[in-house]
Amino acid sequence: MPEPRSSKAGARGWTPARYRALLRAEGPSSMRFRTRLAILLGAVAIGLAATLFATAADAAGQLFDLYVARHPWLPLLSTPLLFALLVWLTRRFVPLARGSGIPQVIAAQQDPERATGSLVSVRTVVGKALLTLGAVLAGASVGREGPTVQIAAAVMGLSHRLFRVPLRGAVLIAGGAAGVAAAFNTPLAGLLFAIEELASAYEQRVTLLVIAAIVIAGMVAQTVQGDYVYFGLIGAHMTITSALMAVPCAGIVGGVAGGLFARLMLTMATASNPVTGWARRSPVAFAALCGLVVALLGVGTGMTWGTGYGAARAMIAGVDAPLWFGPAKFLAALATAVAGLPGGIFAPSLAVGAGVGNLLQPIFSGMPASSIVILGMVGYFAGVVRAPLTAVIILSETTASRGLMLPMFATAFIADGFSQFVCREKLYHGLSRTFAMRP
Repeated sequence: MPEPRSSKAGARGWTPARYRALLRAEGPSSMRFRTRLAILLGAVAIGLAATLFATAADAAGQLFDLYVARHPWLPLLSTPLLFALLVWLTRRFVPLARGSGIPQVIAAQQDPERATGSLVSVRTVVGKALLTLGAVLAGASVGREGPTVQIAAAVMGLSHRLFRVPLRGAVLIAGGAAGVAAAFNTPLAGLLFAIEELASAYEQRVTLLVIAAIVIAGMVAQTVQGDYVYFGLIGAHMTITSALMAVPCAGIVGGVAGGLFARLMLTMATASNPVTGWARRSPVAFAALCGLVVALLGVGTGMTWGTGYGAARAMIAGVDAPLWFGPAKFLAALATAVAGLPGGIFAPSLAVGAGVGNLLQPIFSGMPASSIVILGMVGYFAGVVRAPLTAVIILSETTASRGLMLPMFATAFIADGFSQFVCREKLYHGLSRTFAMRP
């Protein structure tokens, strides 16, 4: 009985030549296979690097707390000196490691291949990690999330170089977003941060790349660190009537305050006036002065050192805090951010936002304190970074307060609108111009 025509055609189709062509296109030596492997292993490495960096930063913070407990007045001397030393080391050895790290990743998308030797090089991110830990040991108001983004982008770039595959801007977006996801244990926030902040023109074809990197890095970090909620299981909620009163207030106050922080940072980074001129001519002396401001606030209040995580966590949980915490933490975070040393502003901004919410509590005394504090955090964070979706998802994932989602979204969009009245340019994109690579 003759074989069916279709079977004969299929048999003829699978020839040795076709197998060889398939191996060239999809096999271990193919560009497609090596690209996928570079992304997979890069994402795993990001999860491990983020976990290691987080552990080291937490240990450095605990060491500083012990130091302050034993020698409460010594930071008045040590903090300004360490600020000056860290800025000198940064400018001397790794000038591209200064600041948050997110503007560097945005700037690196102009020429990803060249950026692996500068903005996201191994030298730069190793220096970034070490100097950020030094800033934590100095009591600076810095976070580890921004540096983790730069470190993650460098890891992804390195994995592509090792497997000899082309590096695209989308890969840096994926790496940076995976860094956010691993740092906060917030995979959805990582995805939205990639869309809102890292990618100025987000392309649909990079969606799966970003999601894959975020999921893998997040799973690795969660496997090592355990499944945790950054601020704890708060589960805040609010009635519609209460939200209609609290949301506009939190959005306006948070947006204006966040916009002011962004405006002052961009002014110090890009404007020309006597203050910025002196800061650029004498960066080490200016850093020492900023360190003195941070030290005076820290010694005077005992609450503004470091990220402010503890104070923010307490306020979210409903613990009463002094009304001056928000303004004091604002000044400490600003003095640290403009000093020129490496370190992020994510965590300090959340702490300032908690202080904003704490300021609003007396006005809405009949409402749940945790809800007002969280709305203040959303409003201020959205005002600073102008990424309202990211602000909402970060707070919903780090507090497990999904019942507060609609009020948080409303607060974030109001804050974003009012922040633009104070500072028209988005903070990270404005700062990225100071890292623009010249042809």
